[in-house]
Amino acid sequence: MQNAAITAAWVRGWTVSRGTPPAAVEPWGYRIDVGLSRHVFRHVLPEPDEAAVRELCETVTQPYAWLKVLAEPEDVAGWLTPQWTVPDDPGFMMYTALTPAPEAAPPAGYTLRTEFHEGVHHVRVLTGDGELAARGQVAPTGPTAVFDQIETFDGHQRRGLGSLVMRNLQTAAARAGAATGVLGATVDGRALYASLGWHHQGPLTGVVRDGSAP
Repeated sequence: MQNAAITAAWVRGWTVSRGTPPAAVEPWGYRIDVGLSRHVFRHVLPEPDEAAVRELCETVTQPYAWLKVLAEPEDVAGWLTPQWTVPDDPGFMMYTALTPAPEAAPPAGYTLRTEFHEGVHHVRVLTGDGELAARGQVAPTGPTAVFDQIETFDGHQRRGLGSLVMRNLQTAAARAGAATGVLGATVDGRALYASLGWHHQGPLTGVVRDGSAP
């Protein structure tokens, strides 16, 4: 997939998954009003260059504004003004072809819960006493679907729960008509997704403005 196409799909599905307003199209890409105290809004740049990033850094003065830039972190760091930083958690854009996955039962001692709410499929893995062990969600938006908030909690790693969540989300998205899955991965998540056949599209670098007043 081209960066422009995969970014458009990711932005569209991410807004559905997070329940934000639809993204506004801007000359550099997209703006999403997230509305959280430490993530007020984000600008997404699918084809960034130094001029575009520097202009945003100079004109956006809202504390805890974010940029999501499809470029290497070391390149982005050189384009920033002093009020902006690249957090120490590199990200990666990934994609895969979607087909229903073979059904799999959770490991002994766990139960699987699925639900659908406002366009988003949710999968949760619970312990016998109802503790949340793993989770994830997917937002199909036509031919693509965005996988989001995939997490296995402390004390439950290395038991196949992440793979179980992903397989169930993949099946839900494929049955909803999506042919391609898209996600933004962390360093740890990238290894899981690669083991499940996901492909690396490129870097997805986050940049945040500090909390001081302009």
